[in-house]
Amino acid sequence: MRWTAMVLMTIALLFFAVAPGSAADPQGAQPNQEKLMNPAQMNETAPDKFQVKFDTSKGEFIVEVTREWAPNGADRFYNLVKNGYFDNCRFFRVVKNFMVQFGINGDPKLNTVWRSARITDDKGKKSNYRGYVTFAHAGANTRTTQIFINYADNQFLDNQGFPPFGKVTKGMNVVDSITAEYGEKPDQGRIQAEGNAYLEATFPKLDYVKSATILPDAAK
Repeated sequence: MRWTAMVLMTIALLFFAVAPGSAADPQGAQPNQEKLMNPAQMNETAPDKFQVKFDTSKGEFIVEVTREWAPNGADRFYNLVKNGYFDNCRFFRVVKNFMVQFGINGDPKLNTVWRSARITDDKGKKSNYRGYVTFAHAGANTRTTQIFINYADNQFLDNQGFPPFGKVTKGMNVVDSITAEYGEKPDQGRIQAEGNAYLEATFPKLDYVKSATILPDAAK
């Protein structure tokens, strides 16, 4: 019963993902800052298939995206990666045997503009198996920038509006090693308002994305 209650609480938090912004490193400039401040400009159609390399504080992993699985999600992910949105984003929520979540930006100004940059729902053609990548949301047609990677087979999410758009094809051991020391303690509202300054001061051991890049064969 205790485990069931914890899982239900965790699922609820996936629904209440607050729409985020961009992760600005206090020590460096945010890539494509001007464009990132204008979400409407980031509307390119993604390739049918493409791969993204995540270089993180724990090592590298690769996500392969298949646009057909969830076209709106794939397009949003492609544009975010291409413009450097995920660089320096923290893995702020880690639930063992469930998922790891990231995508709230370290720059509060970007969080403000992305809060209303929502995309419409995809019907979804794949299940939330281990290693599959999905957007979090706060209800129908509210996906923005937060995504999670499934640690387990979570097919119970399939009929709750969480269609995967890609999967980890290399480096799942890296994803598994992301620190779970803080669990779900970081407050999403404070991350939105205060960015990485809050996380670095309060949760200094959080792992993070150094950079996310589209591999050359899919770059436009």
